[in-house]
Amino acid sequence: MMSFFERIEPGAGKKNKRTILSSALECFNEAGIEATTIEMIKNRSQSSIGAIYHHFGNKEGLVAALFFAALSDQEQQMNEAIGSKTTVKDTITAIIDTYTRWVTQQPDLARFMFNASVLVSSGPHGQQLENRNKAVFSPLIALFKQAHRSGEIHQFPPETIASILVGPAENYSRAWLAKRVAKPPVDHAASFAAAAWAAFAYQAPS
Repeated sequence: MMSFFERIEPGAGKKNKRTILSSALECFNEAGIEATTIEMIKNRSQSSIGAIYHHFGNKEGLVAALFFAALSDQEQQMNEAIGSKTTVKDTITAIIDTYTRWVTQQPDLARFMFNASVLVSSGPHGQQLENRNKAVFSPLIALFKQAHRSGEIHQFPPETIASILVGPAENYSRAWLAKRVAKPPVDHAASFAAAAWAAFAYQAPS
C-alpha cells in the first residue's frame, strides 16, 4: 500500500522531498513546531539546508506544505466517500466516517494538523487556507440549504455547520491522540454520525 508521502509526492525524483517532509513531521511532533529548527530537520533527513530552502522556502513554508498536503489527502478521501451520496444524512455519515478513519490511520499527521492549524491560519498562508476551506464547504453548505428548504433539516448559520458536523468527532480525536481515551475515533464513527444527524434533522412537532 502506498504511503501518505508517496501519494502526495510520487516518483523516484521526489524521494528527497518526501524524506524532508517525513523528517519534518517527526521533528514537529517530537519537539513542537515552534522549537523545531531547520538544522534539526536537516540532521534528521540527512539532507542539506539548501535543499530544504529550495523545496519549501523557509520553515513556515515547510509547515504549510505539510499541512496542505495532509489537508488535500483528507479532502480527497472525503470527496470520494460523498461523491455518490444523494441525501444529507448519508453525506453526514460519509464525512464523519472518513474523518475518523483518516485520523485513526494517520495519527501523526492528525496531531501535527491540530498543532499547526493556528500557525497556518494566522501566518502568510492564512488566505490560502481560507480560500480552500470556502471551496470545500461551499457545496456542502448549498446541500444543507437545499435540505432546509425542503424541510429535511433545521437551518443553521453557515459558519457553524462544520463545527456542529465534526466538532464532537474532532474533540474525541484530540483526546485519543493525547491518550486520554483508548478506542480509536473510527470505532465511534456511527455514534458521532447519529449525534450529528440528530442535531440537524427536523423533527415535526407531535
